[in-house]
Amino acid sequence: MPLDAKDLGVPVHTALCRQEVGQFLNALNEPEAIVVACTQERSLFSELASQAEKPLIAPLKFVNIRELAGWTQEGAQSTPKIQALLALADLSEPDPVPVVDYKSEGRVLIIGSGASAFYWANQLGSSLEVSVLCTQPGPLPTSRDFPVFTGQVTKLEGFLGRFQVSWDLKNPIDPEMCTRCGACVAVCPENAIDTSFQIDLNKCKSHRDCVSACAGIGAINFERTDQAREGEFDLILDLQETPSVQISQKPQGYFAPGLDSFAQSLAASQLIGMVGEFEKPKYFAYNDKICAHGRNGKVGCSACIDVCSTKAIQSSFKDGQGKVEVNPNLCMGCGACATVCPSGAMRYNYPSVAYQGKQIKTLAQTYLGALKSSKPGDAAPSLLIHSQKAGTALLDQLGRAARLHTKEISGLPAFVIPLAVEHIASTGIDLWFGSLAYGFGEVLLLLSGDEDPGYRGALAEQAELANSILLAMGFSKRIRCIEAKSTEDIASVSKVMTELRQRKAQKLLAPPASFALSMQKRETLESSLEHLLQFAPQALPAEGVPLPAHSPLGGLLVNQDACTLCMSCVGACPEGALLDNPDEPQLSFIEKQCVQCGLCEQTCPENAIQLSPRLRSIEDRKQKVTLNKTEPFHCISCGKAFGTLKMVELMLGRIGTHHAFSGEALSRLKMCSDCRVVDMMKKEL
Repeated sequence: MPLDAKDLGVPVHTALCRQEVGQFLNALNEPEAIVVACTQERSLFSELASQAEKPLIAPLKFVNIRELAGWTQEGAQSTPKIQALLALADLSEPDPVPVVDYKSEGRVLIIGSGASAFYWANQLGSSLEVSVLCTQPGPLPTSRDFPVFTGQVTKLEGFLGRFQVSWDLKNPIDPEMCTRCGACVAVCPENAIDTSFQIDLNKCKSHRDCVSACAGIGAINFERTDQAREGEFDLILDLQETPSVQISQKPQGYFAPGLDSFAQSLAASQLIGMVGEFEKPKYFAYNDKICAHGRNGKVGCSACIDVCSTKAIQSSFKDGQGKVEVNPNLCMGCGACATVCPSGAMRYNYPSVAYQGKQIKTLAQTYLGALKSSKPGDAAPSLLIHSQKAGTALLDQLGRAARLHTKEISGLPAFVIPLAVEHIASTGIDLWFGSLAYGFGEVLLLLSGDEDPGYRGALAEQAELANSILLAMGFSKRIRCIEAKSTEDIASVSKVMTELRQRKAQKLLAPPASFALSMQKRETLESSLEHLLQFAPQALPAEGVPLPAHSPLGGLLVNQDACTLCMSCVGACPEGALLDNPDEPQLSFIEKQCVQCGLCEQTCPENAIQLSPRLRSIEDRKQKVTLNKTEPFHCISCGKAFGTLKMVELMLGRIGTHHAFSGEALSRLKMCSDCRVVDMMKKEL
């Protein structure tokens, strides 16, 4: 596709990596940051830059405009998209994030059957400090080059440099104590012991001749079969058919290739390189002050715990107050916890939503500026969000296939702008609605097939919620998940792209917003909703529009007949959505603050509260409303107000018939605490 340098506003080259490479070398001497619109020759340009005499003022940046824009049936109409991609590449880098450290000394535990475990122990023994845990007997090596244990794993947890493993022996012979002299084999009348130096308990008839033969060593003890052992290791090579760690995203340093010999070889080669000190980004930030996990011993929201595929997030209660604890070494950076968090207490930080908002705003402004389009009803670009690794590989292959097979394969339409993120599960409704407010007509989420099923379910659930909110405002559905089977199978994605091209671009929902996305999820969401509601085709009814049960937006329904205004719910609310009144018995509510965590519902002793997920107007949600109120109850002795009329009436109704509260005792229940003591003292005198 020929590019117009005047339209793009930048120099255009056709053979920069070959005949025109001198122009790149000249550019290295210029006092400006360099963006290279080619990713195929990244290695070449990086090497040339490293050999330059003058240091670069900023790292080289690369963007792929060929597969993402040029190689498509609509390449001639892709100039606005190319301009947007170039503008995105020219953005400053996000602020650095803290790092998480690992330290490995190469202590590896190999778990599996004797034959395969001993084979890999011998192969890795010269590079790593090897130990073997045999889960199935096998001939022991003739030399004692590494520790050998037997048994079944009962617990395996941890991460690179700090794995804790526990196992049960399951056999009377401890191979670490055994000298492999063969005396037990020679004396066993049932031939229950062989060169694995483990006893076949199905054959053993309890003669115990082996125990006597091993008396001087003590390696055989029939009372030891239920004993547990444990150890700490830096690395794990799990060769079992069913791995000990049953989660989709395994912790750093844990390899489970199963029985496949080729996969075992790949795992072994990776293990050799995992000795030393390592670091990775700390992907998340957590604010326990606004976390809605628990109060007063009750569990409210546990969305982040439920969705985490690495089990990095755990519940923690102290003095009745609940929060979550995240192990940064186990966190793999999917960001799903932030996506499902209703309050924004869990925040994705690599990069932050604020920086991603800057990226999206740049893309939308540049594209719409090239089209001179900014009014509702005008055509708007579509934002295609994908994971950095798998999604980028898939789109590159799609563009290349579209170039070579123009009739069979459809590349990206000119109005579809891709945005790579660290992991597709890290984006949620705050970013999606921000994208629509900035001028995108829809948000497409490309799932490449390698995501944890829980992440796909969470994204589908969040997309359903987002579309329900859009429908409530009178818009059409604008959030869509696209699933691809694998990076090798691009037919499904090509089909979707063909459908998009035939359908053409969606329309702008509203004039592009100018606000910046906030680090606070609720603030970003509120700003985006307020902007879209100004231009919504239909007004929201006063009572609001119902939303799905997992909505973070909504109100409360209070059964006023059952509510005693004990204010337990106020103390349980982590967001300050429920308020009491120090001057009179009154329960108030600010819907904007409510995250639908359910702590008030669970705390209420009268079961008088029910969540009501719904969407109301911004003004209605900001208002403080009274959910219930009653008259105060006055002491029958001094007249001072204490408690509520309803609470005292309920108390009298429940215990007034008990013999312990007859006569004067019943009257004291109607007194304040001071008068009750005075009355009791008078009666005693």
